[in-house]
Amino acid sequence: MLLAILGFFILLGFISFVTMEHEGHHITGMTNQVIWGLPHVFAIFLIVAASGALNVASIASVFNQKMYKPLSRLSGVLALALLAGGLVILVLDLGRPDRLIVAMTYYNFKSIFAWNIILYNGFFLIVGIYLWTMLDWKVEKFSRIAGTTAFIWRLILTTGTGSIFGFLVARQAYDAAIMAPMFIIMSFSFGLAIYLLVLMASFKWTQRELGDVVIKRLKNLLGVFVAATLYFSLAYHLTNLYATEHHGIQSYILLHGGVYTLMFWVGQVLIGSIIPLLLLYWPNIGSNPFRAVAASALVILGGLAMLYVIVIGGQTYPMTLVPGYEATSSFLDGEIVSYTPSIWELMLGMGGVALALTIVFAALKLFRLLPVSLSDEVATGLK
Repeated sequence: MLLAILGFFILLGFISFVTMEHEGHHITGMTNQVIWGLPHVFAIFLIVAASGALNVASIASVFNQKMYKPLSRLSGVLALALLAGGLVILVLDLGRPDRLIVAMTYYNFKSIFAWNIILYNGFFLIVGIYLWTMLDWKVEKFSRIAGTTAFIWRLILTTGTGSIFGFLVARQAYDAAIMAPMFIIMSFSFGLAIYLLVLMASFKWTQRELGDVVIKRLKNLLGVFVAATLYFSLAYHLTNLYATEHHGIQSYILLHGGVYTLMFWVGQVLIGSIIPLLLLYWPNIGSNPFRAVAASALVILGGLAMLYVIVIGGQTYPMTLVPGYEATSSFLDGEIVSYTPSIWELMLGMGGVALALTIVFAALKLFRLLPVSLSDEVATGLK
C-alpha cells in the first residue's frame, strides 16, 4: 500500500514533466523574472537534506560513537535517495533535460553550477563506497576512512550548494559569504529531521523496538541544529541590515513582502524554529517519540518555508541594475514581480520526494539496514 501511494505521486510527477515538456513552462508560475520556481525549492531542500541525512553515519565512523553505528546504514541510503530525488526534480525542470549532457561533458570552471555537477557525482560515488564498507564485512576495516572522506565531501557539497546563492552578486537577497555555512547547518537540521521520521516509521512498520535512549539522543541533537540554523539566519539578516545597500530587500522580506514576510516569521521562525525548540527541550510535553515526530515534521515545514523565502522571495525583488538610480522598462525592471506556483510544479516536487522515499523503502526491503533491536538495554550497552 505504501509503495502504491508513493507510486501514485511519482506518476503525478511524470505527468507533470511530460506536460511541461510538451506545453512549455508558460503553464507554470515561472516567468522571465522568476526562473527558479517551486520545483527548485523542493530540489534544493532534498539536496541539502541529503548531506544532513548522512550525519548519523558520520558521527558513528568519524567520531567513533558506538550507539550510532547500528543506524549508519539507513543514514547512508537515505542520503543517496534524497540526493537522487532532488536531482531528478532539477533535471526534469530544465525544460530541455537533454541539455544535461552538455553540462556533464563541457565544464566552465568559473561557474559554480559546473562545480556542483562534480560534487553531486562525487557524493554518489563516495557514499556508495561508504555503504559498501558498512554492508560487506570483508571491507569493513575501511569503513572509517570511507566515512571520513564522505564527511569531508558532504561539507564541500553543501558549501557548493550554498555558494550558488552566495556568488550571485546580481541579487540583493543573495550575495553573502554566510550563505555557505548557513546551508551547511541547514542541512544538518533538515536531514536529521527527515532521518528521525524515516527511522521511527521503519522501526514501527517492521515491528522492531526503538527505545527512548536513542530517540532522546537524536532529538537533543536536532534541537542543537535547529537553534544553530536560527542563529545563522539571524546573523544573515542583521548583517544585511547593517549595510545600506541591502535595506530595501530586508524591508521587503521582513516587513512588506506579503506572503514572503508571512512565510519568514510564521513558517521559518515560529513553526520551523521556536515551536520545535519548545517541543524538544520544554519539560513535560509528551513522550520522547511524540516530541521527535512533531518537532521533525515542523522543522521540515519550516525548512521548506525558509527556502521558499530565499529562492522565490529573492527573485521577486528587483535587481539593482544601475546603483544609485532607478531603472524602468517594459521588462518589469525596477518592479517587484508576482509569482504563484502552479499545480504542475507541486506535482513535480512531490514526485521527487516520493521517488526518494521509494528508494529508501525498497532498500529497507532488500538489504539489512536496520538492527534487530535498539531497545534501551541494547542502546545503553553500546554507549
